Amino acid sequence: MPRCEKSLVSAIHPPNFSKRLQWSPATVMRKIYSDATSALAGLLKDGMTVMSGGFGLCGIPETLILAIRESGVKNLTVISNNAGVDGIGLGILLETRQIRKMISSYVGENKLFAQQFLAGELELEFTPQGTLAERIRAGGAGIPAFFTRTGVGTIIAEGKDLREFDGETFVMERGLVADIAIVHAWKADTEGNLVYRKTARNFNPMMATAGKVTIAQVEHLVQPGQIDPDHIVTPGIFVQRLVHVQNADKRIEQRTTRKRA
Repeated sequence: MPRCEKSLVSAIHPPNFSKRLQWSPATVMRKIYSDATSALAGLLKDGMTVMSGGFGLCGIPETLILAIRESGVKNLTVISNNAGVDGIGLGILLETRQIRKMISSYVGENKLFAQQFLAGELELEFTPQGTLAERIRAGGAGIPAFFTRTGVGTIIAEGKDLREFDGETFVMERGLVADIAIVHAWKADTEGNLVYRKTARNFNPMMATAGKVTIAQVEHLVQPGQIDPDHIVTPGIFVQRLVHVQNADKRIEQRTTRKRA
């Protein structure tokens, strides 16, 4: 970095900020890993918390999920909107009993998820979908807790702090932060700037900010400057590791077609 830019960073941010930004070209190149297994190397441990992007099967980091399964890590707490479907996505980690607890908003489409929960084999923290999104966003923004009306008067609010604001009752929800966040992006440059495509964006951008370490699997990898800055959704400062997954599977959760005439 030029001396004038270093001086500007030092003037605006704390002394260790420039180290966290990882400015050197050599460090930036270390964000690129040859495969999902190496991208997760040294990060996985029993009992850790994992955020996994996606909605149903749309925008899920399937290659990274497969690598987690192969690692054998267990007793995981997984934060995700749902758990994929039987045999696909997070469903494969349920099959191997690697997940101890799910923090989710939806159990449907995965029979094994429901079976393990009803049998007492899987702990589940049910969270309304909008609240789940905000808990993740808050965690990424450094907000430890917030208040919402959603869930007041239901089992969602049991045991939680209730407060009155302007004559209405609100329940306090905690922000969420994970040991690692695994996300899927359509395009990235080698500095980790991410672009998502259409509905595959879903939970991925907010999860990318809320992991202590974020690993992104990307369909297209380009050089810095090849992405219009206005198109970048997740700045590279939030992404520590990248794996290029060409021709990623685009599975359809429920195929609905019209009868031919």
